[in-house]
Amino acid sequence: MYAVIETGGKQYKVQEGDVISVEKLGLDEGKAVEFDKVLVYSDGSNVQFGTPVLENAKVTGNVIENGKSDKVIIFKYKAKKDFRKKRGHRQPFSKVKIEKIEC
Repeated sequence: MYAVIETGGKQYKVQEGDVISVEKLGLDEGKAVEFDKVLVYSDGSNVQFGTPVLENAKVTGNVIENGKSDKVIIFKYKAKKDFRKKRGHRQPFSKVKIEKIEC
């Protein structure tokens, strides 16, 4: 059994017991989260596709961890013009353990 959910502008294929890293949800660790934008649901024998989402389908999970990913360096420069700009970015994320898929 699997489902395709949408959160944070991205799509994730999930199964029960999976741990996924999604855009920061703004919930504390240990809190329950419910994803109601389910695009595809499969129970092994048949597949249901939403237009664009499935009604009455939801995926529930728990927030395990909130954190920041590794730093990405953005370096811009223009040759022969003495222009250099160095910036860094750490994207915040939430790790979610998928507990239940319902349809």
